[in-house]
Amino acid sequence: MSKKNMLRLAALTAAAALALTACGDDAADPGTGDGGEGTLRIGTKYDQPGLGLDEGGTMSGFDVDVAKAVAEKLGYSEDQIEWSESPTPQRESMLETGQVDMIFATYSITDTRKEKVQFAGPYLVAGQDLLVKADDDSITGPQDLEGKLLCSVSGSTPAERVAEDYPGVQLQEYDTYSLCVEALAGGRVDALTTDDTILAGYAAQEQWAGQFKVVGAPFSEELYGVGIPKESDMCEQVNEALTELYEDGTMDEIIDKNFGPAGYTPAPGTNPPTPGGHCG
Repeated sequence: MSKKNMLRLAALTAAAALALTACGDDAADPGTGDGGEGTLRIGTKYDQPGLGLDEGGTMSGFDVDVAKAVAEKLGYSEDQIEWSESPTPQRESMLETGQVDMIFATYSITDTRKEKVQFAGPYLVAGQDLLVKADDDSITGPQDLEGKLLCSVSGSTPAERVAEDYPGVQLQEYDTYSLCVEALAGGRVDALTTDDTILAGYAAQEQWAGQFKVVGAPFSEELYGVGIPKESDMCEQVNEALTELYEDGTMDEIIDKNFGPAGYTPAPGTNPPTPGGHCG
């Protein structure tokens, strides 16, 4: 082989090796915790105070903080997280089409959803509850709603449950929970119902400080899980991370930070939950 051809072959070999290295950098595998390479794509809500809220590009809330803590356990720093808005009707499709690696978004574990995605967790057991004015002692549970005006969101599961189980209640439905909170503050309704975590998130907002309280008598169970694509092998790793967050006290700090101002603590009979059993 001539010297010219030898030099040409060496150059081609070096170029091929460089291309392979570059491909390896671009295809960082989520869940490997590569500590500097790759991105973890996480879906959450952008419009739920205290849970998942986009404040001008800064993410805040309980689900957001749990997601950050799990990501850290997996080896990802906060600046390696790529956030995506995950509206309730789109969560399964976002996971199935690979738009996100996991979803933390008050995502209740159900058998129907498990046909399409798998779940790590639960990391919290929430329940449908009532939000009332702080000085209202007349409502201690759904049994006290007879003749009262109750607000919820049109077509929501909480609204349907109340209408079916408590026919004496006068149900006032709005398009958003924010409008219900405003109606409660203005005395146009007597109570608001949805998941207790969502209620606590609103009550903890600075603009409503001290005005409301969560009754603390949940009448359903919602197992919040981490949605993960069926084909992903990250589920058990996330379960291990969630277990560690409870064991080292991090989860208690996250709960107190986001819900403490509302005087809310998760129901002790069902919390802390034991993550596991919903992978695959």
